[in-house]
Order: sequence, then structure tokens, then C-alpha cells
Amino acid sequence: MKTRAPRNRTLTCGPTEMASYASDLVRLQGPSALEGITNVIINQDLNEALPFLPCGFVDLLVLDPPYNLTKNFNGHVFRAQEGSEYQIWFERMICGMLRLLRPNATVYACSDWQTSSLIFPVLNRNLNVRNRITWEREKGRGAKTNWKNNTEDIWFCTVSEDYYFDVESVMLKRRVLAPYRESNGEPKDWEATEAGNYRLTHPSNIWSDITVPFWSMAENTDHPTQKPEKLIAKLILASSPTTGFILDPFLGSGTTAVVAKKLGRRFCGIELNQEYCSWAVKRLRIAEHESAIQGYSQGVFWERNSLADQKAVRGDITVADQPGGLFNE
Repeated sequence: MKTRAPRNRTLTCGPTEMASYASDLVRLQGPSALEGITNVIINQDLNEALPFLPCGFVDLLVLDPPYNLTKNFNGHVFRAQEGSEYQIWFERMICGMLRLLRPNATVYACSDWQTSSLIFPVLNRNLNVRNRITWEREKGRGAKTNWKNNTEDIWFCTVSEDYYFDVESVMLKRRVLAPYRESNGEPKDWEATEAGNYRLTHPSNIWSDITVPFWSMAENTDHPTQKPEKLIAKLILASSPTTGFILDPFLGSGTTAVVAKKLGRRFCGIELNQEYCSWAVKRLRIAEHESAIQGYSQGVFWERNSLADQKAVRGDITVADQPGGLFNE
């Protein structure tokens, strides 16, 4: 058991909790109807579960597989391979999931900079690659003999030319440093508030407003590659309707399922490690009475480290005063 600082809010599960959460987990033994996998976590190897999933039910596939790095996932070690071997593994996995996708489905595939060059050709062969999102993963002390690696990629792909994309749901609220005004003196495309001047901007494929979960944030777990809720929220809002179904076949500590629940979408997650599944179930139970997503408020995403601005604009935030609170980034 790790010794943690008094203000450390990292989510954990003891043996008793894990035993109690086990009843919430599903293991597929045969073909499953959609009802049987809706809003559940499948605690099973992906290769075992995949043949039992129904065809054509996924609106949004969030792929966050192991990158081509040697990484220990709580006892399950994924080892770096030759590039061609990783590509074969990745393509076999992708091809196995194509039958699950609706004709207008979207796929987001996460990677680091090295893995990104390996998976692009595979994605390009099997899907329509539309963009590459690069997000700033500002964490760690850096390297002594190289540039610090603090970005990751997300490939935006679709099954066809007919796909869902709601850009208005992922607008970013930025402070205006040099505001322009109309000839009558009124603000031009920005809003004046007591906290300052702001503009809603369309999102680009460079995301610098994301904070990687850390020890004082309630969403933090010990998963080595946990994605932030704010990041997944952007993918879900932009690329799934409210009636959409989201699948994450490498669920990890449950971020995609938790954010889908908070945003009112149906979901299914698959994860091999039972402890990770337990963290996900615990987070889902918390989400039943806590639907806040850090950095997302009033239907817009805020810039990183804009806690004071958001408090002033809203005027009614108290939880944000605490480390890891609603908007503390």
C-alpha cells in the first residue's frame, strides 16, 4: 500500500471494494444483444470479447491501445516491438472492430509521436483519416539529452463521408488580449465581463488547454497512461449525438465510460485488468451524483489554469477553491 500525502486525492480500491464491485462487471460467454452491453464494463481480454459483440452498434470508437512502448499495466506488461510487428498487431485489432461500427461512425485513435507514424498507414488503409489532433501532455521533469516529450496525437477518422460532427459543442473560451471593437464601440466577436474580455473560438487540432490528471485531482488514478476527462469530453461532444453509443475497448481506469455517463451517452468499455475495472466502477458510481468535468462549464471549454477567471465569471463556484476542484487546472 502506497503512503500518500494528506491532500492526495488519487482514487483507489481496497480488496473489500474490489470484491463488491465485481458484481458490476460483465464477462461475455456468447453473442450479446445490445441491451446486454449497454452502460457496462466488460472485464475480459479484448480478443475473447470481440466475437461476441453485435454488429453495427458503435457511433464513436475511442481507441487508446498500448503504444509501442514497454509498459507495465498493473502486472500485464506490453512490450515494445519492431515497428512492422506493432503494425500487424494494430491492423488485426482495427479490422476486428470494423464490423462493430455504424456507417456514419467516428474513430479516434490515440498515440505517442513514435507510434503515430506506425498507425497512420493502418488507419489510412481502413478508414478515412480526417485530421491529427496534437495535445500538450505537460507532465514530468523532462530529458537531459533530448527535447522533453510532452505531446501526444489523436487521429480523427471516419467510416464514410457521412459522419456526425458538432463543432459548436466544443468551443473554447479564451481571454482576448487585444480586443477589436465595431465602429460604434461595441465588442467585435468578444464579450466584456467583470473578470476580463473573452471570445469563444472554434477548436483547432492543437490542444494546449488539457491538464493531465495529477495527485490533487479527484479524477486521478494510478493508471500509468490515464487520459484526462476534459480531453475525452471533447471527443464525445464533437463526434457523438446524445443518442450515440460509445465503445472503448482499452478502457483502463474508466475515463471514457465516466465522461460518457456524465454527458448522457450510452457506453461500453472493455478492460482486462480487474483492479482497473474496479476503479472505473467506483468512478461511475461517483459520477451518479457528481457530473462536473474539470475545465468544462456553461457548455464551453476553458483555457488551462483559468481558475480565477471562471470563478469570477460564474460568481457561484465554491468547490473550485479546493485543490483539484471543479475548474482548478
